[in-house]
Amino acid sequence: MLVIPESELVINERGAVYHLNLLPEELAPIVITVGDPSRVAQVSSRLDEVELKRQHREFVTHTGRLGAKRISVISTGIGTDNIDIVLNELDALVNIDLSQRKIKQDFRSLKIIRIGTCGSLTTPVAVDSFVVSTHALGLDNLLNFYTNANNEEEKNILQHFNACTQINETVSPPYIAGASASLLKHFVEGFHHGITVTCPGFYGPQGRVLRLGLANPELMNSIAQFEYGNYRILNFEMETSGIYALGKLLGHHCLSISAVVNNRITGKFTNDVNAVVDRLIKKTLDILETINT
Repeated sequence: MLVIPESELVINERGAVYHLNLLPEELAPIVITVGDPSRVAQVSSRLDEVELKRQHREFVTHTGRLGAKRISVISTGIGTDNIDIVLNELDALVNIDLSQRKIKQDFRSLKIIRIGTCGSLTTPVAVDSFVVSTHALGLDNLLNFYTNANNEEEKNILQHFNACTQINETVSPPYIAGASASLLKHFVEGFHHGITVTCPGFYGPQGRVLRLGLANPELMNSIAQFEYGNYRILNFEMETSGIYALGKLLGHHCLSISAVVNNRITGKFTNDVNAVVDRLIKKTLDILETINT
């Protein structure tokens, strides 16, 4: 079995993966990711016990227990470039022998659940509501650096999305990946289900105009109008496509859940971001506590 070079998998002085600064035993089988480092404590304060706290750069980890379940809460920072780091290092912690730098023969699958915020692209998905992403359409280019194959359903959605938006004429080819069905089925009541678009930035890539003009001013309108069978695009944010795509390729079960903090159609913004996110955290943990994982 090949040894992974030091330049490909960086291990720090205590034997931990470099960016997350975690050892394998410090990671739980259920992982909740949040973008904001300060939100880690907001989640972990609802755990029954916190056994570990680590931080390196923007990557903060708290590991503890919710009832009988061991859970790690990890901040990713913003964007799929950070997701590339987090997903690969999470996988390395469970599927690579760090001391020997070799892939383990026995594969382990993590359950990775993103709790974040998003903008709504449709009137029925109102501010302060919750969205579960059945699929993520990535405009961020991350998956184009990896070998990947879509199933027929994903190919059809992607084909119709490209035809609707003509996006290939202005940016790199979009990609698509789906949620874990085994997790998705538990998050139904009180959640909107639909496709999420992941953007590589907050301003121009999401159609916002400050001092710079847009290469494709109608892109957000085209995305909002997309329909294919029962599929609709409900929201957009900046991490889900990376989580779903890399999670699928690596064999992990992933789900992204978002609190809607603004609606681009109605022009409304939530009165209290912290309050709506806190409600989503509580609802998510309540569900996790009751399901067999």
